[in-house]
Amino acid sequence: MTQTTPSVPHPDSILIIDFGSQVTQLIARRVREAGVYCEIHPFQNAAAAFEKLQPKGVIFSGGPASVTTEGSPRAPQAVFDSGVPILGICYGQQTLATQLGGVVEGDHAAEFGRADVEIKAPSPLFEGFWEVGGRYPVWMSHGDRVTQLPEGFEVVGTSENAPFAIAVNEERRYYTTMFHPEVMHTPDGAKLLSNFVHRIVGLKSDWTMAAYRAEMIRKIREQVGDKRVICGLSGGVDSSVAAVLIHEAIGDQLTCIYVDHGLMRQGETEQVVGMFRDAYNIPLVHVDASDLFLTELAGVSDPEVKRKTIGRLFIEVFDAEASKIAEDGKGAPAFLAQGTLYPDVIESVSFSGGPSVTIKSHHNVGGLPERMNMQLVEPLRELFKDEVRALGRELGLPESFIGRHPFPGPGLAIRCPGVVTREKLDILRKADAIYLEEIRKAGLYDTIWQAFAVLLPVQTVGVMGDYRTYDFVCALRAVTSVDGMTADFYPYDMNFLGRTATRIINEVRGINRVVYDVTSKPPGTIEWE
Repeated sequence: MTQTTPSVPHPDSILIIDFGSQVTQLIARRVREAGVYCEIHPFQNAAAAFEKLQPKGVIFSGGPASVTTEGSPRAPQAVFDSGVPILGICYGQQTLATQLGGVVEGDHAAEFGRADVEIKAPSPLFEGFWEVGGRYPVWMSHGDRVTQLPEGFEVVGTSENAPFAIAVNEERRYYTTMFHPEVMHTPDGAKLLSNFVHRIVGLKSDWTMAAYRAEMIRKIREQVGDKRVICGLSGGVDSSVAAVLIHEAIGDQLTCIYVDHGLMRQGETEQVVGMFRDAYNIPLVHVDASDLFLTELAGVSDPEVKRKTIGRLFIEVFDAEASKIAEDGKGAPAFLAQGTLYPDVIESVSFSGGPSVTIKSHHNVGGLPERMNMQLVEPLRELFKDEVRALGRELGLPESFIGRHPFPGPGLAIRCPGVVTREKLDILRKADAIYLEEIRKAGLYDTIWQAFAVLLPVQTVGVMGDYRTYDFVCALRAVTSVDGMTADFYPYDMNFLGRTATRIINEVRGINRVVYDVTSKPPGTIEWE
């Protein structure tokens, strides 16, 4: 399987060269929020990406390396030779300065966390929101710093430990910041990035889901022709949006296969099957393989073995159903549809040893076998998660479905640490359903990024009425997240926690204690296990 849905042409775009920062994706999100299309490519492939994309502007991301180290990443010379505007962020500032004849040193005071930038001179980079003489909060994360600027640059902003916090060459339209404008801790950072793409590069806000929908439908029809497509429907937002979009393009040439592994939340299988068969009339094969999955998971406690077992079984069941479809006399499917998102594409090409490799690996439960001999249709591969939700709304999917909290591929298996059994899954489903019901009743569902219950592999002695019990402990988790890269626990009031815990203990036989997890998570570790 080599061919994927052809990329949509974007004559007005921004290229982001990734030097390994964990928050490079946030740069792209901010640029797209400004209505401008952009792509991220690692520095190793940047020359080829620049030639293919022909962007109107380029952004250099931050990164963990030191430009003072031999062999550290550099931007391709073609970018400088092209004359397009450049914005260098943190490491991007340092490599730009080094490549243009400046000096970067590593024996100066580091600067991590909040800092204030004092504006020394005007610039279109911050025109309209920062004034000369003002001091503004930003987020720093650097050890090295520029100590000598290249010829033609001037300082327009300084901080306590970064005398060249903002340095620009207006004539060549090169702009650099030592701080990170893409993170929410730089309150005006989105405005700065918007100024770069609009005021400096001169692009319009024409990146819309309506335009994407129309162009992608055309591309799907062009790629598929009169051939058949099968889609592995997981019940999640990504695969569902992909399926609805493809069905709009090619109708009954699409068949969806929903493999029910018995690890879904309460009522979710019925919701998914009902929506696709009734509301959208999309051909759907529903395979109840719960007995197979739970039999093979019996006695398995290692979380990685669980994932790999679930991934292997999913492939086997999916492959068997695909073969049956090929026997219906209408021809074998020639294309496989997947809900691959742009973050997945970025992770797959991240440079060896980069943090994103580790971050992403825990979601990957398997891959499809080469013997299936199909070409891929991936209509979402240029979109971030929030853009997929916007596309889903554009396609008319119900808000109750589009706004659902993320749910991992292995399902409740990873929210039931230790050995998975039917009894424990039933207990967990009931507790989880009560928890989500209370969240919705309190009007908190859309405020929280992700919430779920976990059945801990711990049993405790409790007293309920006149009886002693020896039952499981249920942990509740709820996190807030702006960007999906970091997460913090949601600060429930005690009345909510007390009410929810009381309901779970009273209504779910098998649980006698409820705890709330208040762990915060650094970049890339959203999932709790």
